[in-house]
Amino acid sequence: MTSANTRMIFVNLPVTNLNASMAFYEALGFSNNPQFTDETAACMVWSEAINVMLLTHDKWRSFTNRPIPPSTSSEVMLAISCDSRDAVDKMNEAATAAGGTPDINPRQDYGWMYNRNLADPDGHVWEAMWIDMDAATAAMDEGAEQSAA
Repeated sequence: MTSANTRMIFVNLPVTNLNASMAFYEALGFSNNPQFTDETAACMVWSEAINVMLLTHDKWRSFTNRPIPPSTSSEVMLAISCDSRDAVDKMNEAATAAGGTPDINPRQDYGWMYNRNLADPDGHVWEAMWIDMDAATAAMDEGAEQSAA
């Protein structure tokens, strides 16, 4: 449970089909919080601090009059961490099976960091990523040493 001082993020996404979008995010490992879910919106939980609010277009328009971009464009790429390289691959496979688009950008593999990008049915871009923090720190330290030389 989160405390009163815990900072949280609620990513709001306009969706064309609320039920299909809920099923998509459940397939990726999100769970639904029924406390903040009705026929116009669904709260999908990634962690104690990260929530995705799926909003019907009418609900979205009650918050802003800015246009909803077409599913072929991107304003942001939302990166979420996974526990392993295998979990990154499994998330991409789950996205494919649930109606998303896999590998919309080339996968990246630096040894210490691995990611694959996918899009949900409405074109919202997610980067599933895994980082070996010890190896990343060593790689950054090595790069700093080479720059100083």
